[in-house]
Amino acid sequence: MAKPRWRDDLRAVLVMTRIAIVQAGSALYDTSSSLEKLEKLTREAAANGAKLVLFPEAFLGGYPKLNDFGIVLGTRSAEGREEFRRYFNSAIEEGGSECVQLENLSRELQICLVVGVVERAKSTLYCSVFFFSHEQGFLGKHRKLMPTALERCIWGQGDGSTMSVFNTDVGRIGAAICWENYMPLYRTHLYSKEVQIYLAPTVDDRDVWLSTMRTIALEGRCYVLSACQFLRSAAYPEDHPLRKKFGDDEILIRGGSCAVDPMGRILVEPEFGVETIRYAEIDLDEIPRGKFDLDVVGHYTRPDIFQLSVNESPQLSVCTKNDRKSTDFIQD
Repeated sequence: MAKPRWRDDLRAVLVMTRIAIVQAGSALYDTSSSLEKLEKLTREAAANGAKLVLFPEAFLGGYPKLNDFGIVLGTRSAEGREEFRRYFNSAIEEGGSECVQLENLSRELQICLVVGVVERAKSTLYCSVFFFSHEQGFLGKHRKLMPTALERCIWGQGDGSTMSVFNTDVGRIGAAICWENYMPLYRTHLYSKEVQIYLAPTVDDRDVWLSTMRTIALEGRCYVLSACQFLRSAAYPEDHPLRKKFGDDEILIRGGSCAVDPMGRILVEPEFGVETIRYAEIDLDEIPRGKFDLDVVGHYTRPDIFQLSVNESPQLSVCTKNDRKSTDFIQD
């Protein structure tokens, strides 16, 4: 008896894509050094066959772990204001020189590059993800919708205009930053955009993070890849009080990057206490196999009972009326 034809066809179309998950920390208040490190790690990942390279939350601009910026309820200190000035000056801008360098790096290495950044826009900072493609250059960004706890004192809130899923040669990619992954309605929005490669840059180094990533992969029937920083106290400048307090070797963020396939199988187990690049091989054909019996924004939903309304419009605090058309509004 001849073998079933579909099995041969399945093997014929099996195409694996390698994704690199960078577990590393940046140099706080030294963006040029962080950018050099990013380029070195990206080149290493590309040399090892990666077609997409993912960096953690706030890799460029830095995640100032344990820093209180002199904030006490009802008051701020002069030292804290100076601390924020240093942090503000280390952020990067969309279209700025650092952004152009990342775009050029992506084009040169023929890869997709996804980087967690601290983005400066006018006088506000945002925790953002910048997306780059060798074919299209800068694809766009996602700004963190809800900074957590003290983060709200240094970062602004994103709005619905930066919740895109981008079509690339490795698949449809989108991102949820750190505890945005605990926002079920945002996850639902990404699923509705048909995200295939769900990226979760983070600094959450807790053991429970893996269970969250597995839940999302099973729920969305997508690949989930999370890059977490590994950061030592030496990341702070030598003159910084936290560097003086902890010395050079205190681990502030211990890593725990991971990857999960659409059926919840762990592709990359978390590894703690080390700077590393981890690799995951993905096959997009696993997604329809998973959605065969679960599509939470399709056949496994009840829109007659539950519906999600999403506002994707930019939320501008100041609008200027256009002289040509009184009904048009533009941002200064």
